[in-house]
Amino acid sequence: MIISTSASNLKGTDTGLWLEELAAPYYAFKDAKFDVVIASINGGAIPIDQGSVSDPFFSDDSKKFLHDGEAIGALCHSVKVDTIDFEKENYDAIFMPGGHGTCVDFNNNATLKKAIETTYAAGRIVSSVCHGPNCFVDCVKPNGDAFVKGETVTGFTNSEEATVQKTDLVPYLLETKFIEQGANFEKGDDWTSKVCVSNNIVTGQNPQSSMEVATTVISILNMVKA
Repeated sequence: MIISTSASNLKGTDTGLWLEELAAPYYAFKDAKFDVVIASINGGAIPIDQGSVSDPFFSDDSKKFLHDGEAIGALCHSVKVDTIDFEKENYDAIFMPGGHGTCVDFNNNATLKKAIETTYAAGRIVSSVCHGPNCFVDCVKPNGDAFVKGETVTGFTNSEEATVQKTDLVPYLLETKFIEQGANFEKGDDWTSKVCVSNNIVTGQNPQSSMEVATTVISILNMVKA
C-alpha cells in the first residue's frame, strides 16, 4: 500500500505529493507482480506538487504515470486511509512517499500513526522516502520508545531543505528531529540516492532515492517469501 499526503498548501505555499516518489515505486512494485493500492489521508484526488512535473524534476516514470489511465485513476480515487483495518488487511508493506504536503497532514495523524505502528508490530515492512518519514515522528514502538530510537534511518536532510529554501516553512527539520529522537541518522551527498534498512524500516533520503527504496523493499519481501 502506498499512502500519500492529501495536503496542497503549506503556510500559503502550494505543495502536494512529489510525483516521482510515488510513480517510480508504483511501477517497481507492479513490475515485481505485487498488487498496489494507492491511499491517502483524505481519500480521493491526490494533489501533485507542480514542481515535480516541471523540468528538470519531471522524470520518465512521472511522465509515464500521467499517461497511464489505470495509474491516474488510482491517484484520483485514492482510498481514504482511515477506511482500512490494518490489523485485518495483511499488506506485505506500506510505503509513504514525500512532498512538502506531508509536513501538513502526516503529523499528529492518529490514523496514520496506528497504521504504521500496527504494520511494524506485525513484522511487516514500513517504508518511506524524503519528507514521507514525517509520519514516523509521532509513532512509538510496542515498548513505548520513539519509533526511530536506535534505528538507522534517513530522510530529507537539513542541507537539502536549505537548498529548496523551505527551512522556515517546515514544522521541523527532519534530520534534526530524528537525531533528537535517538535515531542514527545517515545521509549521502545532497540529491544522491541513499537508503537505510533497520529491522523492518526502510527509508530513503530524497527523490533520487525513491526507486532504490522500492527495489530494497521488493528484495526484502522476496527473501521472506523464498
